[in-house]
Amino acid sequence: MQTTPILVRKRITWVLIIAVVVFSGLILRLGWLQLVEGDRLRDEALEVRMRDVPVEAKRGTIYDRNGNELVTSVSVDSAYAFPPQIEDKRGAADKIALALGMDNEEVYKKLTDNVGFVWLKRRIDFDSAQRLKSLEINGVELVEESRRFYHQESLAAHVLGFSGDDNQGLTGVESVYDKELRGVPGRIVIEKDAVGRNIPEALHKLIPPEPGHNLVLTIDQTIQFFVERELDKIVEAHKPKLAVIIVMDPKTGEVLAMGNRPTYNPGDWRKSPQSVWDHNPSIWYNYEPGSTYKIITAAAALEEGAVRTGDAFYDPGYIKVADRTIRCWYDGGHGSQTFEEVAQNSCNPGFITVGLRLGKDRFYKYINAFGFGQKTGINLPGEEVGIQIPQNDATELNIATMSIGQSIAVTPLQLITAASAVANGGVLLKPTLVKAVTDANGQVVREYKPEAVRQVISKNTSQTLMRLLTNVVSKGTGRNAFVDGYGAAGKTGTAQVVESGGYADGKYVASFAGFAPAEDPQIAVLVMVAEPTGAMYFGSQVAAPAFKAIAMDTLRYMRVPERPGVEKPKLPYVFEEPIEKLNMPNVVNYPVEEAKKHLTNAGFVVQTRGEGEIVYKQTPQGGVEVSGGATVILELQPYDIGSVEEITVPDLTGLSIKEAGGILEKLGLYLNPAGTGFAVGQQEKPGTKVRRGTTINVEFQPPSIKVLLD
Repeated sequence: MQTTPILVRKRITWVLIIAVVVFSGLILRLGWLQLVEGDRLRDEALEVRMRDVPVEAKRGTIYDRNGNELVTSVSVDSAYAFPPQIEDKRGAADKIALALGMDNEEVYKKLTDNVGFVWLKRRIDFDSAQRLKSLEINGVELVEESRRFYHQESLAAHVLGFSGDDNQGLTGVESVYDKELRGVPGRIVIEKDAVGRNIPEALHKLIPPEPGHNLVLTIDQTIQFFVERELDKIVEAHKPKLAVIIVMDPKTGEVLAMGNRPTYNPGDWRKSPQSVWDHNPSIWYNYEPGSTYKIITAAAALEEGAVRTGDAFYDPGYIKVADRTIRCWYDGGHGSQTFEEVAQNSCNPGFITVGLRLGKDRFYKYINAFGFGQKTGINLPGEEVGIQIPQNDATELNIATMSIGQSIAVTPLQLITAASAVANGGVLLKPTLVKAVTDANGQVVREYKPEAVRQVISKNTSQTLMRLLTNVVSKGTGRNAFVDGYGAAGKTGTAQVVESGGYADGKYVASFAGFAPAEDPQIAVLVMVAEPTGAMYFGSQVAAPAFKAIAMDTLRYMRVPERPGVEKPKLPYVFEEPIEKLNMPNVVNYPVEEAKKHLTNAGFVVQTRGEGEIVYKQTPQGGVEVSGGATVILELQPYDIGSVEEITVPDLTGLSIKEAGGILEKLGLYLNPAGTGFAVGQQEKPGTKVRRGTTINVEFQPPSIKVLLD
């Protein structure tokens, strides 16, 4: 018997040992994978052969305060594809494009992109979905999504806003409350083989989405209808650049309606310019409020004891502040009056006097206390804070002009919020748009209560000021805002528009801020119309009638009892722009072109007689008082400056330094100016004979300020 060599036996032993170790390791590894890692690996394997189709959650509904649906989500189909599963991509693209009304090349590009999943078209109509389904193209499928539906189209468009294709809120409350509204998305899981083909009896798993919460707004759909109606009337009659109407409950700060023009349809927002849907003028537009701001001036002065209702004032038609003369809107002034009449007549010199009595520190105390220069905190995106001069930089002239609503810019929401504090007993409230957030079953998740910011003025001051504002409507400039059966309190305003650091000619902001009923205000309303066109542009003409219509319909809708015995104004308020009396400029000895320019700029019609370069006579004569727009006849004569030694000095009153210098240069004379602005006097009197080459000494001063505020 042949024995195996020892060396061979050793090798066989080592091979056996190694084999046992290897197989033991494999058995241990297999046991580890099966028993320890089995669940994880099974899940990973499932993921490899599963395809996910996202299913967005149904976005929450937005209701008005009475439970009326303003915005809901309706079910629609969206088309998607798995490009690796589609064999004939060109043919499939042509069929899909025809079914969905898309461009062939656009679809083909989607199908040839190196991706595993692609949306073909989101939120398609029913007929398109049926046509696509009938094609039975492998790798092309439909999934149910939702589309926002706006029940009243453009109603409260800037408040509601809109959402995008991926269920995200983009503007309005849709944006601010996006987290609450959008819910939790789900998905559809479909089992495929390694190359993406359908598996018989494959696993299809739906992970359902969780619907979003609902919003209950403070907006009242019916009151919003009233606002939209009046805005349409304003646009039709006055064709303004912008128009805003806000209705607020002054006792809670709840916004009952907020409307703007121009507007858009949130359900089809892409058809409107970005400039329309991207900004909400109610919270974004900065403007000088004009006389509506006198509510704030009066509130501060009464609270600080700087004025009492019976204090006497005298208005000669102007007031001098620093180096400026600020004129009253009423030509010739209001004469002797009490502060109660100053408020009733919207008297500029009276309010400026009161503002100066307050002084800078106390005036700014109430600017800040009423919330100007700060965000109101309303839950809408894009709120502006207004514009104001820093307190340290404010001059006495700034205080004077701010007292009448100039040199300070506010937003419409800031102004109605501040004015509401006057109507509710002196408490500044945070304006709110949302009453509650509810779940899919209608259970309240979060509720919003009225939020007081601070006590700005006392209840006694509030009552006194409300009586003054009631007189404005019953006896003064606000008579067109009187609400039959209820009365009203408020203030009109007409302010010039600021452009490029100055006031633009012929551009105004007409407004009215008011409350009704007068004795116990249930609503506060601001009507603001920016740059109305046509002959009417005063707040009493453009804004006050809209306030009256909204207030009357709203109070009746709210079933507020009428006040028996409320005395109606005897006559409506009609602003008759006074025919301005002007002093005729003396243009004798002016070069003819300069004379024409000077007279035309002063508002006169010019005719000439004769030939020549110099005016030697004019009719009417310089210095007489005539009506604006009168015709002036200029008689001319030839003039050779080189042959004349004695020159007649012209009247330079009212000319700028440049204009005066140009005229004197043409006459062979020189100018020595003192001061800046416009000529108010000259050392060499008009008509005086001087030698050619003489220097004429002229005094210049800054112009006076004339404000048109009613």
